[in-house]
Amino acid sequence: MSKNNINLPRAPNELCFSEIDFIQENFNVDIFLQEHRKNTKLETMRDDLGVYLKLLRSAMIDLINRDYTDFVNLSSNLIGLDKAINDLQTPLGQLKEEVMQVRQTLDDEIIAITHNISENERIRDNKQSVYSLQHVYTSLNKLSSIISLKSFLDSPNKIDVLEQAAGEFNQLQFHMSRCKLNIINEKEKDAERLEQSYMTYLNEFFLACIQEKNSVLLIRCLKIYITLDKIRDAENLVRKEIVDPLIRSVINIENLQMDLLGLQNMYNRLLNILSVELKQLLDITLYPNRFSVKGYNFLVNSFWIDVEEKIEEYIKCIFAPGDPVLFHMRYIATLEFLEKLEAECVTLETLTALKENLQYKNFLKKWNLPVYFQIRFQEIAGGIETILIEPISPLSVKGSLEPVTKENDFSLHATCTVWDNLQKIWDNNVYLYQLFHRFWKFSLQICARYQIWIQTVLKEVWPIENEVGNTSTVEHSTKLNFLICLYKDADKFVNILPSLLQTVKSKLKQESPTVLKVLKDSLDETIKNFNTIRPQITEEIVNELLKQCVTHLKQVSDIPRLFRRTKRDVPTKPCAYVKNTLAFLINFRTDYKQVIPDNINYLLELALSSLTEHYLASVTDVLTSVQKTEESLRRLKKIRDKSTGSHLSEVQGISDDEKIRIQLQVDVQAYANMIAEMEISTSNVLHVKELLYAVEAATRK
Repeated sequence: MSKNNINLPRAPNELCFSEIDFIQENFNVDIFLQEHRKNTKLETMRDDLGVYLKLLRSAMIDLINRDYTDFVNLSSNLIGLDKAINDLQTPLGQLKEEVMQVRQTLDDEIIAITHNISENERIRDNKQSVYSLQHVYTSLNKLSSIISLKSFLDSPNKIDVLEQAAGEFNQLQFHMSRCKLNIINEKEKDAERLEQSYMTYLNEFFLACIQEKNSVLLIRCLKIYITLDKIRDAENLVRKEIVDPLIRSVINIENLQMDLLGLQNMYNRLLNILSVELKQLLDITLYPNRFSVKGYNFLVNSFWIDVEEKIEEYIKCIFAPGDPVLFHMRYIATLEFLEKLEAECVTLETLTALKENLQYKNFLKKWNLPVYFQIRFQEIAGGIETILIEPISPLSVKGSLEPVTKENDFSLHATCTVWDNLQKIWDNNVYLYQLFHRFWKFSLQICARYQIWIQTVLKEVWPIENEVGNTSTVEHSTKLNFLICLYKDADKFVNILPSLLQTVKSKLKQESPTVLKVLKDSLDETIKNFNTIRPQITEEIVNELLKQCVTHLKQVSDIPRLFRRTKRDVPTKPCAYVKNTLAFLINFRTDYKQVIPDNINYLLELALSSLTEHYLASVTDVLTSVQKTEESLRRLKKIRDKSTGSHLSEVQGISDDEKIRIQLQVDVQAYANMIAEMEISTSNVLHVKELLYAVEAATRK
């Protein structure tokens, strides 16, 4: 009974389960308890099951009371059923025996019919074999007469004889395939002997047609090979008799060692074989719009396979990457040869057959490109590393401070070496398209190494030169010269890096948007890293300039001693330290204005800002000291006046402290004027306004 016919009493809503749970097809007690245990306790579930059991019992009693008559009639109708069943057993047994007899009779008939069919098939096969054997004898006799040496040589139209024999050979092969082995064995040797003689005549005639360049007869010969299903035999014949001697005379170690273009000349001569000796065959078999004979591939199976084997046998040394220059020349020459060879494949089928050829794939794998890259890597990286690990010195600078006119001409030997090697990587004599990703990564590594070198030399201690005179000035000026060259080179290097990207793009065979984006993003990241280093170079230059100037500011603290109790006149001229402080910056501007015309003012503004900050601190200290001294003297004077009881009026005239302030004001004004004379706006120099305001405010007191 299906669950649709079961009408269970409805469970009250307050129970933890529904009556539908019990009539599910996959009802399981354990699953039922596990699911409902999550929502209620086992004790509550037990009580709810007890309540629903009472409902079921009540429903069952109501059902029995309602259908009591049907229950009684059902039991009464089953009386005598056993007897009726026993009465049916005898006739059913007899019927079973009769069915088994009929089945046995049918099985016997099926066996007899099957045996007769098999016997008929055997007889039919024997008849067919006898019939085919008759044809085999006829074909053998006919072939013996057709391809006998005398009849073949005397025939004016040998191609007709060959075509007739080819048709007869097809008949012979067909009937031999239908003869039983025990019948045809004795004739197989005769058939093989005739086939061998026939193939000898056909091969000789085919080669003669190739030598005579007779297209009509050549096409008929090729069709005969197709008829006999011996296309590969024809290709092997051309390879052995025509291609092999020609290639053997071209590919040898003597021709390779003749000159640097030995391999290139070999490849040209090989292509010449295609365009001369094999041209007619290729025209007939490759070009659909010409004398087309489909099914042949002399380019791959006759020419290329033999070329690859001869290279492997006689000039295997071309694959050795020990000499990278020679390896590169030979590999490029090989790629050009293969491209021209692929160009000869005028149909997609022929091109696919060439590229899928196992020897073609293995030939490309023999060129050890990873080893070639490692040799180039060591060669280029070693040259760069040699110059980058040298300690910095005046010899690190390439030449004089004259302005550079060439875009890629740098001032430091290290930068020149890095850029030249970056260019060398993508030079046609080094670069290989198959190693594009490796060379690009190598280029980025060189840029990263150059960045690390810049950061290293900025921290390196510059050697002090032992010269007569001011050794400190010589030391700092020499280091400053190096830093300026480094600043200029780093700026120029970043500006010409995009030109490297253009060079790299020109090496791509297909400019994929994805590849171009990857190249641009990686180069932008490199430029970004360089831009973080350039402020460090600028800071080091500013510090170097500041070292040469800030020492003179110590004389600011000596100004009070020049006027205290010296009865000097009111100052009208600046002190010598002002000129000495800015003298180095003035000379720096004169020396390097033509070297870094676009950045000289920027560097000076940074240096002057730091210098002015130090100057402001020194002036502020002096003014503060003067003010404290003045106040102290004033207090002492008041105390002295009180003790003596005198009230003398203050002495008229300018005091020493006022003279000190005036001197500071004159010096600061002269300092600002000298900055202006350097063609630098004081508004671009930090702390100048504060300095001027400080001395002006002090003199107004």
